[in-house]
Amino acid sequence: MSTDTPGIDPLLALRAPQDPACDVFLTGTVFLDIIFTGLDSAPVRGTESWARGMGSSPGGVANMATALARLGLHTSLAAAFGDDHYGEYCWDALEQGEGIDLSMSRTVPGWHSPVTVSMAYEGERTMVSHGHEAPAPEALPGQAGVDPTETAPAASAPDPAFPRCPPRARAAIASLVPGRSEPWVATAARHGALIFADVGWDETGRWDLDALPDLAHCEAFLPNAEEAMRYTRTDCPRAAAHALAERVPLAVVTLGAEGAYAVDGRTGAAAQVPAIEVEALDPTGAGDVFVAGFVTGTLADWPLADRLAFAGLTAALSVQEFGGSLSAPGWAEIAAWWQRIRTLDDQDPTALERYAFLEELLPTTARAWPLRRAVPTIGFRQ
Repeated sequence: MSTDTPGIDPLLALRAPQDPACDVFLTGTVFLDIIFTGLDSAPVRGTESWARGMGSSPGGVANMATALARLGLHTSLAAAFGDDHYGEYCWDALEQGEGIDLSMSRTVPGWHSPVTVSMAYEGERTMVSHGHEAPAPEALPGQAGVDPTETAPAASAPDPAFPRCPPRARAAIASLVPGRSEPWVATAARHGALIFADVGWDETGRWDLDALPDLAHCEAFLPNAEEAMRYTRTDCPRAAAHALAERVPLAVVTLGAEGAYAVDGRTGAAAQVPAIEVEALDPTGAGDVFVAGFVTGTLADWPLADRLAFAGLTAALSVQEFGGSLSAPGWAEIAAWWQRIRTLDDQDPTALERYAFLEELLPTTARAWPLRRAVPTIGFRQ
């Protein structure tokens, strides 16, 4: 169930009749996530472990899509869904529960949904996944969203549900892979979308920025500190951010417990915002939530430091709940946190001032903290 507070649209003041209906487009693989929490330690071979908490929710790219939708952005997702109960559950949870546009997605007959089991303990997580690549669909003339002038993706493309031409959108989110170019990224950028990209671990060990061809189309690149330093051959995350800002307009390096550091390559301006100290229950999806918060602030044209602060706040709120998409905060959580944090006696006034920009966005009244979330589980229809 969506946690969004009705009536909050972060882009309301910027919307115009000629704008695209879609705020953010993304594509990728949807997993069914089954999350166990409350484990005292890692499972031991030959024994049975009991978890004090358990939940299930759509995962994978659904983490990012849900985070965006709960922040009030009109989100379109292109993904393959299995024709099993898991796929049906994930589709319903995203489309009906979160209001995500799945018109670019497809149900693939005879394909089962990928599954990830995540175990959270000692502030970390261990995951076991299973799945098979979905078969590539035949190119259908007149397929919704298809631009006949575009070249069809290869059969080995990572997401067979992806249409050859993405919808017009303010922004799109890509995950860069060394040595691979996704034609849709250039198409989306050419049609006016701002491309926000993260990157995974380079299994080749080369760490070559030139091996990320789609980086040339990006508005913002958001690696973590280790990735940024390896790609730039630097020994300092801040130096890495400045080096990356020579390649992209916005370089954002996440620093873990130290927060995040960003450089605007157009102006040379830099900003750093410390992380909010919280007791982390499960870090699953926190990186996706951070990106969603930064995308929201960028599309809303907030100052760079406010974008970092908002992204860090949403990520901090997410790790206090278990699950990926399940834990993504909406405006209700943000409003409740802001109302509560100002009542605590030990808060640093200077630190609170960092989030004063929220005053103009949030409702004057908020639900009591802590909020009780709905906990989705798999429901099988009769």
